[in-house]
Amino acid sequence: MQSLISKIVIGLIKNRHLFKLKLKPEVVDENFSVENFRNEIDKASAKVKLPKSITTQMVSADGINAEWIIPQNPVADKVLLYIHGGGFISGSCLTHRMHVAKFAQGCNLRSLVFDYRLAPEHPFPAAPNDCVKVYNWLLSQGYEPNNIIVGGESAGATLTLSLLLALKDSHLPMPKAAFSISPVTDLRCGADSFTYNAKNDVAPMGSWTTWTNFYIANNDPTNPILSPQFGNFKGLPPLYICVGTHEIHYDDCVSIARVAEKDGVKVTLRIWDKMIHAFPLLSPLFPEAKKALDEICEFVRHYA
Repeated sequence: MQSLISKIVIGLIKNRHLFKLKLKPEVVDENFSVENFRNEIDKASAKVKLPKSITTQMVSADGINAEWIIPQNPVADKVLLYIHGGGFISGSCLTHRMHVAKFAQGCNLRSLVFDYRLAPEHPFPAAPNDCVKVYNWLLSQGYEPNNIIVGGESAGATLTLSLLLALKDSHLPMPKAAFSISPVTDLRCGADSFTYNAKNDVAPMGSWTTWTNFYIANNDPTNPILSPQFGNFKGLPPLYICVGTHEIHYDDCVSIARVAEKDGVKVTLRIWDKMIHAFPLLSPLFPEAKKALDEICEFVRHYA
């Protein structure tokens, strides 16, 4: 049964437009300002302080801005490579350092988050190319593939899968395991859950079409690196996929788990009743989010 506190928190998020004195939720269309959206998120993120037990270090990962998020006494020689979400148009080390800190503490791993290039200025294949570049940088720093776990949420969850497929295409060594929280796996966004969960989820109406189109640009959306659902997963490492039944990405998550399992990948598909998009990042605000985050960290610790 869904907890009362989750109903309250999710209800507040769904009605966040009221805090801006707007009667109707935002609709993302041709008038949407990417710049204003990024600025709002950056301002809010700048106010968040990390736990005192976390230390940080800014680095250049082969020219890409990145940040180490380091818990106390992390496991030696192992690393979590975290790929942030943000609809392919937003997100950065700044916006996600507080989220990555939760995984760093829960997994007890040095964790790296980085600023991959964003659409619409840099459409596909800029983001997955940057993911491959940072992964190769980790290898150049002496990290063994068997000691690397990759994961991310939302757009970062999609890019996690894209990274694995890109590594396979380039005959590069795979990480030990990967987790993917609420990925969109067919960027045509035509799955039924985009319709029946449109009002259940927290994504702004129309964002899935507008934002993904910025990212796709003039490319074929069935390219497996864009839409992992069309990829061949044979030889990929164990996957943990997390999704809520109230997500617009619900059908995509179920479909990608089926595709990966058919190709022989060890898949854990965790479905959470009445949960919203990328809800584990809301931990510890309500029990379901905390438990989901704990389960993902347990998966990581098992393979780390």
